[in-house]
Amino acid sequence: MRYFNKGLRITVSMIIICGIIYPLLITGIGQLFFNYEANGSVMEVDGKEVGSELIGQIYNEEKYFNGRVSAVNYNISDDGKEIDSTSGSQNLGPTSEVLKERVEKDIENFLKKNPTVSRDEITEELISQSGSGLDPHITVRGAEIQIDRISKVTGISKDRLKMLIEENKEGKLLGLYGAERVNVLKLNIGIDKILKEE
Repeated sequence: MRYFNKGLRITVSMIIICGIIYPLLITGIGQLFFNYEANGSVMEVDGKEVGSELIGQIYNEEKYFNGRVSAVNYNISDDGKEIDSTSGSQNLGPTSEVLKERVEKDIENFLKKNPTVSRDEITEELISQSGSGLDPHITVRGAEIQIDRISKVTGISKDRLKMLIEENKEGKLLGLYGAERVNVLKLNIGIDKILKEE
C-alpha cells in the first residue's frame, strides 16, 4: 500500500505540474511578452484581420504579388469550404510525370500573367511547393520579376514597387541560411496602402 500511495502522489503531482501549472505558465509568458506571436501573428488593416504573416494565401488579382504554389491550396478545398487543418506537400519524386505536368502548367500560367518575364527568370519557389504548403515568403528576386505586371495593372511606379520590396526584405535565417526573402502578405498590404494614398 505504501508503494501505491507513493505512486499515486507522484502521478497527481505530475498531472498538476505538467497538465496545469506548466501550460498556464507558458501561456502567461507568451501572452505577457510575446502577445502578437502567441496569438498567431495576425495582421490587421483598418481594424480588420487580413491574415497571419506566418501562413501564405492565394492572391488571384493581378495587382498583387503571387506567392508560392501550395499543395494544400492554403488549407481550403476546391469548392471553397473550410476543411480540417492540413499542411504538407505531395511528395512527388523528380521522375514523376504528375510533378512535371504540374510544374509545366504553373510555368505557363506564370508566363501568361507576366509576359515580360522569360522562362529562365522564374525563381524556383514560384513553381515549387514548400514542405508545409503554407509558406508565406518568396525570394526578393521572385518579387522583383513581378514588378512589371503589378506596375502596369496598378499604375504604381516600378521604383516605388522596388522600394516596397526593399522595405519588406527579410535577411537570411541567422544571417546564414536560405535567401533574402519577402513576406507576400506584407507586400500586398503595402500595395493596397499605396493605392489608397494615390
